[in-house]
Amino acid sequence: MINPIEILGLVAAILTTAAFLPQVYKTWKTKSTDSLSLTMLLIFVSGVLCWLVYGFLIDSFPIILANFITAISGFLLLYFKYRYKN
Repeated sequence: MINPIEILGLVAAILTTAAFLPQVYKTWKTKSTDSLSLTMLLIFVSGVLCWLVYGFLIDSFPIILANFITAISGFLLLYFKYRYKN
């Protein structure tokens, strides 16, 4: 039987992760990071990494999945911020 709480967690993981992907795509396409704060990105990626570790510690697949993908997105934006600096 599928746990409804896990389903809710997976839906939340998909929505919050998907919400971040358009920014990654837009930054990649425009090659502009002027509107992205480096401080915000560093704090955000640090928080996502903490959530990822937390997900492993409590063995929560939705938290692990969402934060793994979001961490990759965050690292991509940090890379773009470095790569496309003016």
